[in-house]
Amino acid sequence: MGKLITLDEFIYQRQKDFPFSTGELSGLLRDIGVASKIINREVNKAGLVDITGLTGEVNVQGEAVQKLDEFADATLIDCLRNSGEACGYASEEQDSFHTISTFDNANAKYIVLFDPLDGSSNIDVNVSIGTIFAIYRRKTDAGECKLGDFLQRGRELVAAGYVIYGSSTMLVYTTGNGVNGFTLDPSIGEFCLSHPDIRIPEEGNMFSTNIGYYSFYPEYVKDYIRFCMDETEDKKPYSLRYIGSFVADFHRNLIKGGIFMYPASKQQPEGKLRLMYECNPLAFLVEQAGGRATTGTRDILDIYPDELHQRVPLFIGSKHMVDMIETYCTDAILQTG
Repeated sequence: MGKLITLDEFIYQRQKDFPFSTGELSGLLRDIGVASKIINREVNKAGLVDITGLTGEVNVQGEAVQKLDEFADATLIDCLRNSGEACGYASEEQDSFHTISTFDNANAKYIVLFDPLDGSSNIDVNVSIGTIFAIYRRKTDAGECKLGDFLQRGRELVAAGYVIYGSSTMLVYTTGNGVNGFTLDPSIGEFCLSHPDIRIPEEGNMFSTNIGYYSFYPEYVKDYIRFCMDETEDKKPYSLRYIGSFVADFHRNLIKGGIFMYPASKQQPEGKLRLMYECNPLAFLVEQAGGRATTGTRDILDIYPDELHQRVPLFIGSKHMVDMIETYCTDAILQTG
């Protein structure tokens, strides 16, 4: 058995690769790791204490807030406020961004956006859920951060990742130099390197989408789904795998190969998933792993955001599968003129 490498050790080793690093980004990643351990603790005992179910509140997305949503949001915020390495944050659960105005944070270089508990509607039925985070370098020089510090393209991300709370708890992240995964060892309370240099297969045989919305999807998406389900001389039908928790579906496809689809539809013409909190960070990560993410017409990471809670269509996963759905979309546009 090789040497055990903890998340903290790995981050420190990688920091030494950048001679001008000040350690702030490394500190932020460690803080997110600490917050995820606290969230994991509550997730694991969710059926034993009064932390499941609804709070009775509705968030800015118009979605019912789960108690664990609220807990995860508060935990991440507390860790960021106490760290001194972020000047501001924005959460999917809150209306706007927030400045962290303590003395230690005032001149910090980074801002953080996060979805504190993706897939939270699955909490009560014990399905895997997750946390997604994105870290940008601020645009303004110092003092209180501004909206423009947050409204950046995904191409400008300096780090992104997710934590999945499932049969084991994993933290997967990138700083633009490959993707690495760490599994939480509950016996020592540490994330340990378990999946070094993750690469998504260029081709897969799984597709993930809410097939119940099939009749509302654009025709080119229906055509692609039929292709996935058809058997030909060259291929067997692909497997439909849909959990309904974006992090869980994405994680499976990252490891095994596949495509996740949440297109625009008659019900949601702008798409459902949030660009800043969900699509950008996982698009940044999947590209670092050799995959792709697109709206069907443009790379997710090239979109200039208009607002914090902007929604976009999303196709993400194995490169060849995403290339194909993009071709279906392009052909559909050409046919309609």
